[in-house]
Amino acid sequence: MKKIKVILSGGGTGGHIYPAIAIANELKSRYPNAEFLFVGAKDRMEMDKVPEAGYKIEGLWISGLQRSLTIKNLSFPFKVIGSLIKARGIIKRFKPDVAIGTGGYASGPLLQVAASSNIPSVIQEQNSFPGITNKLLASKVDKICVAYDGLERFFPSEKIVKTGNPVRQDLLTIDTKREQALEHFSLSKEKKTLLVLGGSLGARRINQLIEKELDFIQTHNVQVIWQCGKLYFEKYKLYDHTKNVQVHAFIKDMDLAYAAADIIISRAGAISVSELSIVGKPVIFIPSPNVAEDHQTKNAMAYVKENAAMLIKESDLDVDFENKFTQLIMSPERCEELGENIKTMALVDATKHIVDEVEKLLK
Repeated sequence: MKKIKVILSGGGTGGHIYPAIAIANELKSRYPNAEFLFVGAKDRMEMDKVPEAGYKIEGLWISGLQRSLTIKNLSFPFKVIGSLIKARGIIKRFKPDVAIGTGGYASGPLLQVAASSNIPSVIQEQNSFPGITNKLLASKVDKICVAYDGLERFFPSEKIVKTGNPVRQDLLTIDTKREQALEHFSLSKEKKTLLVLGGSLGARRINQLIEKELDFIQTHNVQVIWQCGKLYFEKYKLYDHTKNVQVHAFIKDMDLAYAAADIIISRAGAISVSELSIVGKPVIFIPSPNVAEDHQTKNAMAYVKENAAMLIKESDLDVDFENKFTQLIMSPERCEELGENIKTMALVDATKHIVDEVEKLLK
């Protein structure tokens, strides 16, 4: 069997890291003797998560440009130049057959060097509104795998393939795990379950909302699985096992959490949105406004326009939350409608389709 070398870059958040790992795993299943190398940003979470998944990683001294005026921006040009030099050395030493970028600070320098070295290169763009790095790389790479329609506004149309975003395959069977999930989380069958997700680090505004609205939520006889994130766990753990609430810094068995949920509150990061499409439960999206180009709102709106989810902006939470939550909890028909509609938007074989495109470049 042909031995290939694959270099991947994606990091900063789980939304960039886990798709890269999923793509590597699929390639490994097709090419068992393939050699893989990840490139990430030093001191970011990929430096831990990638080795945990069994892959080697090297770090670049790179970070994002701060949107506000700050002294940190003075070092940005030096970081870019240094990262390009190191990426060139990595490419020259590793000699990859293909380069894959899933977003994050390090993917820019790596893909730039790979493409300029005539190495077949692929971008996996997760959002409905791409960031500046992928816009700049678009003219240089060979293929751009996307999850949304309409990205011809940003990328050359002949390079675009709609594949969807890689997601965990254990989500495909959550319909069979309801009883197991209720037992796992020690939940009552007689109550509805609200699952609150703010990402692995947590979402400050969502946590503030849940703390404020716990008594209101209890009036609807609802139990809560609340992932507050590791940055906020010390602050909110006092609510754990009070008022039918469970507080978690991080939920490892996400398939069971999804299976137990009747209603979900979530950020609208690209991977979260893709997972929730497969889960097929009613969702209230609360997009983070603190992201480039407000892309989470754009992600969520793509679903709201199809009557597949509800959206509340952070600035409207105090006014709209109780009303919209009541609409859902009091209307099984509305919950079913949203669940069915969001499921029609799922692209369940995204990872396989992305790797199919990679294989075309390897031939």
